[in-house]
Amino acid sequence: MSDRKYFGTDGIRGLVGQHPISPEFVMRLGYAAGKVLAAQGTKKVLIGKDTRISGYMLESALEAGFSAAGVDIGLLGPMPTPGIAYLTKTFRAEAGIVISASHNPFYDNGIKFFSQSGEKLPDDVELAIEAELDNPMGCVESAELGKATRINDAAGRYIEFCKSNFPSRISLKDLTIVVDCANGATYHIAPNVFRELGATVIEIGTSPDGFNINKDCGATSMDAISKAVVEHKADLGIALDGDGDRIMMVDHTGYVLDGDEIIYIIACNDLKTGRKEGGVVGTLMSNMGLELALKELNIEFARSNVGDRHVMELLKKKGWQLGAENSGHVINLNHTSTGDGIIAALNVLTAVTKQEKTLHELRQGLTMLPQLLVNVRFAGENNPLEDAKVLAAVDEVNETLTGRGRVLLRKSGTEPLIRVMVEGPDMDEVTLLANKIADFVKLVK
Repeated sequence: MSDRKYFGTDGIRGLVGQHPISPEFVMRLGYAAGKVLAAQGTKKVLIGKDTRISGYMLESALEAGFSAAGVDIGLLGPMPTPGIAYLTKTFRAEAGIVISASHNPFYDNGIKFFSQSGEKLPDDVELAIEAELDNPMGCVESAELGKATRINDAAGRYIEFCKSNFPSRISLKDLTIVVDCANGATYHIAPNVFRELGATVIEIGTSPDGFNINKDCGATSMDAISKAVVEHKADLGIALDGDGDRIMMVDHTGYVLDGDEIIYIIACNDLKTGRKEGGVVGTLMSNMGLELALKELNIEFARSNVGDRHVMELLKKKGWQLGAENSGHVINLNHTSTGDGIIAALNVLTAVTKQEKTLHELRQGLTMLPQLLVNVRFAGENNPLEDAKVLAAVDEVNETLTGRGRVLLRKSGTEPLIRVMVEGPDMDEVTLLANKIADFVKLVK
């Protein structure tokens, strides 16, 4: 990805009003993408967004750029990222464009693209768009300008798709569920999906005002939903992030289940129903408890680099179906082409309903190991990850934890930090060992 000027691992993202998330650049991006995509066939794209105030501005800028390139635009309005991926496929559009900064605050935004197959754009297409951005912006002749139409039934289509991924013979009529939509793109979709499948739904985070997306709610802020589940004596809680591709869940006691625990429940249910196809992909940050629990069940486990894109790449390479990040990106290729919070919730609810067990009971086979992450700031010229004393300390700790835990050192991609992560069966031991490595990192100049 290092030869990219604009595209990161998850599209283009930044502070609204500052390059590249400015109206002028985004219009040029629409034109450049339009020129590249118009050469490929249908000359039609879909644009969807989350609930940020800046979505109106960026949607208009993209629309102008695509129109100038002679590409027709279908406007989806507020729509979860996975919903845009799905509709891009069903409309046979050349691409689906998502205006969202996912779990970030309202003052950030971003643009990401899906291909006609509902997956992230191939690298060669992203590079072609970047190359086109270096050329001056033009405009096709008036007779060839792209038209924009609003797709009014987009939400209904996606709701029906979600419901079709839940077994038709069972119902959620016996469940009371708290659903937290993070005041984001699922606010008018997720509660309806669970309600139409029979559940009693208590909504929170479903009153977006352009500024409150992800603010003290949703999958990145679980206090509100944990409290609501206990107060309402609900069976469980489902928390989505601002664009609906991440999920966290809460059992009836208020305990929070992350992506590791969610994928464990889905994998166990697949095993019980005879649908086991290959193993499970996690990331370098996945808890070792997940790896050990899957091993007990003879389910293979592999780790990718952090990022749902890397999880997807490894799934495809191995021909497996299930993958997740502990942060809540859960991918089930039996049902969808990208990480989808609502679909993941329905996969878990299938297990709850069919096995007649609570969420609390379903996670019992998994013991999460205590994990400590220590961030160490460094300003020296030498790389702590290559320092002999740091490496020796890591080897020593690895030896101490053989078969019981693990060590991971990572450089932050955004700050001058080394992240020291240690996992093991005992929190006191983990704390001691993590600080031991951190002390050596601090000595590097």
